[in-house]
Amino acid sequence: MRGMTKSAVKANAAIGQPARFPAALSSMDIARPDLATKKRKRRIAFIVATAFALALTTIVLSRLKPAAPSVDRSSVWIDTVKRGPMVRQVRGLGTLVPEDIRWIPATTEASVEKILIWPGTKVEPGNVILELTSPELEQSAHDAELRAKAAEAELSTERATLQRELLEQESKTTAAQAAYKQAKMERETNDQLAKNGLVADIIYKTSKIKEEESHKSDEIEQKRLAFARDSIEPQLASKQAAVDQAKQLAKLKLDQVEALHVKAGMSGVLQQLPVQIGQRVKAADNLARVADPSKLKAQIKIAETQAKDIQPDQQATIDTRNGVVKGHVKRVDPAVEQGTVAVDVAFDEELPKGARPDLSVDGTIELERLENVVFVGRPAFGQENNTVGMFKLVPGSKEAVRTVVKLGKSSVNTIQILSGLNPGDQVILSDTSAWDSNERIRLN
Repeated sequence: MRGMTKSAVKANAAIGQPARFPAALSSMDIARPDLATKKRKRRIAFIVATAFALALTTIVLSRLKPAAPSVDRSSVWIDTVKRGPMVRQVRGLGTLVPEDIRWIPATTEASVEKILIWPGTKVEPGNVILELTSPELEQSAHDAELRAKAAEAELSTERATLQRELLEQESKTTAAQAAYKQAKMERETNDQLAKNGLVADIIYKTSKIKEEESHKSDEIEQKRLAFARDSIEPQLASKQAAVDQAKQLAKLKLDQVEALHVKAGMSGVLQQLPVQIGQRVKAADNLARVADPSKLKAQIKIAETQAKDIQPDQQATIDTRNGVVKGHVKRVDPAVEQGTVAVDVAFDEELPKGARPDLSVDGTIELERLENVVFVGRPAFGQENNTVGMFKLVPGSKEAVRTVVKLGKSSVNTIQILSGLNPGDQVILSDTSAWDSNERIRLN
């Protein structure tokens, strides 16, 4: 019976009945130790094989290179390395400024009374641009003029006094000289009489003493006369200096009064008038700016890192947006302002029509010409005399690999290659900082 169990078989055997096995008894019901051992070995072998395959897969995957990032070829800037002459240039923005500029300052404190000419008008040297008023200055000028006249009057009085004193001294000198001559004649007469014994000895001696006294008096008066004559000029010189000083002060005040009528002082165009009617200005305040628009120069701002090689007389071109004009470097500002250096460029050609002060221009200065050098377009991330990593296109593929490149001298649009690239190589010049962690990229 197919449903008989092992215990039933054992019971039948005990009562003497033959055991009956089911016809389809499963082999599992029969103890087989060798089968369990085989299964265990197969399980261990499977586990070992699986572990080995997993380890082998891990090693292979670890040695595989990461997939290169894909980049749209049209989104990057690619250039070809060349060999030949390279022109070094620097470029900057600037404006046209007049070469002849005149700022008209206030000479004294005053108030703006009238504005006669407005900016944009052509002016001549004698044109009055505006009028100022200053009652204090006018009174001061009047007082200075009176003091100058008073000093001149004192000089005239002093000159007359000295002349009178000189005449008096000349009179005294003449009298002393006459007395001396008379005493001398008396002594000479007494000499003759004394020889003949016709004059008393006392009279003779007296005449000699009188002659000596008269002679000394004459010498003294002569010295006084010479001193009086010599002292006139020094005494008048001090007075003359006072007169000159007073006149200069009066002239200064009168010039300041005249300067209240503010004149252009040169031919040109009135560009700026930074004052208003009724405004109070101080001495040295700028009242107006006049410039000659026919004489212009370009003032270009160059980055301080690029301005170190700029020298006077270097060739330059100025783009006025209405034409390109040739010129040369005239002056390089020694100071740096806000990271730029101002460079003045004088024109060698006539400016195109429409050129006027403060017009924005683009200037390019030629520094030097390098012959037979390897160069490429200037990358967005490289500076001169530096070493950078650039992606070089692999010929015959769509990949680009990072290459160490040593850069040399730079220009506006090109830079010299010292090592790392050869003529004919194609490199990416765009900013590749997004792929700094990759050694290769794929171009689609």
